[in-house]
Amino acid sequence: MEFASRETAATLPARGKTVRRARRHQRVLRHRLRHRDQDDSDWQHLKPAILGAIMEHYMSGAPLLADGSAGSDEAADEQDEFFNEADAETVATIKDLIETRVRPAVANDGGDITFRGFKDGIVYLNMKGSCAGCPSSTATLQHGIQNLLRHFVPDVVEVRPM
Repeated sequence: MEFASRETAATLPARGKTVRRARRHQRVLRHRLRHRDQDDSDWQHLKPAILGAIMEHYMSGAPLLADGSAGSDEAADEQDEFFNEADAETVATIKDLIETRVRPAVANDGGDITFRGFKDGIVYLNMKGSCAGCPSSTATLQHGIQNLLRHFVPDVVEVRPM
């Protein structure tokens, strides 16, 4: 799940003791970031408490987002996919290559890339995480992913970000 702005992050639940505890830890973290010249020993104490608050929320069964939805980016991505039904076999191959070869490699650098569409030989991909703002993402798309897809799928002409 990615929250690119304060408005999209507003869908997170804003109630309950778990959230209050997480906000308290967030204030402490903000204070620590302002005083970076001190040693990082506080993080060793804060990290388990923050992870505990997050896990407690998940284990409680409470909805992830305030509107009660699960907030899965993958479900939203699949709904927004576009391609011609005649290209279904080509799209299946493209998706398989992205899932098995591209996403694991990109995840090592903190990013994610998902399939969005295929039209007129052009593959459209959604770049998330560190890929969204990375200056070398264009090179990754054109030299890495595009070459890979063109090698295995002759119908692919170009790869573009969305």
